[in-house]
Amino acid sequence: MSDRIEVKKTYKLFIGGAFPRSESGRTYEVHAHDGTFLANPALASRKDLRDAVVVARSAHTGWSKATAYNRGQILYRIAEMLEGRAEQFAGEISALDGISVKDALKEVHQGVDRWVWYAGWSDKLSALAGATNPVSGPYFNFTIPEPMGVVGAIAPEKNSLLGLVDAIAPIILSGNSVIVLASNRAPLPAMSFAEVLATSDLPAGVCNILTGSKSELVPWFASHMDIDGLDITGVEHDLRADIKVAGAENLKRIHAFGGKQSPARILSFMELKTTWHPIGV
Repeated sequence: MSDRIEVKKTYKLFIGGAFPRSESGRTYEVHAHDGTFLANPALASRKDLRDAVVVARSAHTGWSKATAYNRGQILYRIAEMLEGRAEQFAGEISALDGISVKDALKEVHQGVDRWVWYAGWSDKLSALAGATNPVSGPYFNFTIPEPMGVVGAIAPEKNSLLGLVDAIAPIILSGNSVIVLASNRAPLPAMSFAEVLATSDLPAGVCNILTGSKSELVPWFASHMDIDGLDITGVEHDLRADIKVAGAENLKRIHAFGGKQSPARILSFMELKTTWHPIGV
């Protein structure tokens, strides 16, 4: 038997490319499927959410101006780094869900594949959703999909890694920035993924990850006036109506999705902008 004392990790939040503690100083315990203590993630507060929104708004300006090709390359690099740490993620999923490491690896590999799939759409969105419109007069008329701005996402409790990928990738690849509330039950893959993002080429603040209580934070996601859209896939069905009412004040675009990848999930948080240009000028 080993005489070493196992070091249990205390996770922080991921805001602006850094790992701050919650301003409240609160944490909560996460246990393995068999009841064994695993870690102390941070219990984010309303103030932490406000800080994340400020950072995300600032980061959106530069990220939205990056070329679609460049964004795709950055996302692809994240997929490479995720795959390089597959064993770590599989171990976390195995402990949290009580499944074998082999089965957990399947979820990790599925998450990598899905991240690559979304990355590939970055420079194809204009061809999919854009158009040259016929008009009466000597003008060109173009419709172009553009990023919305700052989007909040509530990750589902099941499939803690795959659900996180679905919450982040379709939002940021188009040029949006995002604040994600990770699975409350199984936040470890989310915080390990934050470590991947911190060492990638993704600009600081484009993706921010919070851990904590949905009942405490989701209403503030919905009512925050500087969050433009909200993915409520991880919110229970009986609470979604109240979230939509709270988000109506600033005409927040609110969607919930199934577990399948789709270009429609990307376009749900994009705006279609129309431009006129005189012919011959």
